[in-house]
Amino acid sequence: MTSTIESVYLNHVQLYFSINPDSLHKPLLLYLHGGPGDSCIPLTQKFNASLEEHFNFINLEQRGAGLSYYKFSAHRPPRIATFIEDIHLFVEYLLKRFHQERLILIGHSWGSVLGMLFIQSYPQLVAQYIGVGQVINMRHNLQLQVQFLKQRGVKLKKLDLKHNLIPDSLYLTKKIVQQQGSLYGKTNYSMLIKPFLTAKAYPLTALINRLRGSQQSIKFLWPELMQINFDNIQHYSVPVCFMEGRHDHHVAATLVQDYVHTLDQSVPLIWFEKSGHFPQWEQPQQFNQTITQLCL
Repeated sequence: MTSTIESVYLNHVQLYFSINPDSLHKPLLLYLHGGPGDSCIPLTQKFNASLEEHFNFINLEQRGAGLSYYKFSAHRPPRIATFIEDIHLFVEYLLKRFHQERLILIGHSWGSVLGMLFIQSYPQLVAQYIGVGQVINMRHNLQLQVQFLKQRGVKLKKLDLKHNLIPDSLYLTKKIVQQQGSLYGKTNYSMLIKPFLTAKAYPLTALINRLRGSQQSIKFLWPELMQINFDNIQHYSVPVCFMEGRHDHHVAATLVQDYVHTLDQSVPLIWFEKSGHFPQWEQPQQFNQTITQLCL
């Protein structure tokens, strides 16, 4: 089964998404990509297409990212709350279009921030939330990144995360990747880049806009993202599940492991033993099977 690209105008922007329009009566499964700005339709089309056998699987390219790229205004840039409203309107659109009352929501990395915030605001619209590479506490995560790198013997430059937050945090991420802490057993992202180069949905202009979208999203959203901390949230009104790569030091999986013990509800934590930050693409067969077993 192969998804196609559609778009809808919501909240003053044109939002593009992948969908299999023939999956009329299957449960809706909405995927929120990471980043901010890391649109990924070619990746889910390559690695997660089997989910379309059981679900109406939809991957939304968020505002300013990938196919949904437009140049952010420096005077009125979007905030995290803007994205939550986008998702709200998009979910309402999907539910109305396919005559369903609720959907399943997957959030990866940055998308897991949006997912956790969304289920707090609109629990009545979500049947199940699945966090992948789940963000819990961004400031604490930076500390664990530094700790991991030092344990690996990496000599770091002098960091000033107070005054040089974006360049220094991106510097740490680059080092994490090189130390196989993002993709398990790999020191670069080449396996995640190749699908974009052959994707019919991504001509050269889209590839350029994906890069532009990522850069501007980090510029305008990173400072707000770094304030995210879910440690004090101990209950969610929808079923929650976390899926983590055992070797994720990009967004430290140990924080999720600690977090589930603080919740006042049972929250499964499913481990992917040969994955880092991207189990949905590092171990796609196991990931797709697990989603299907969990949600059907």
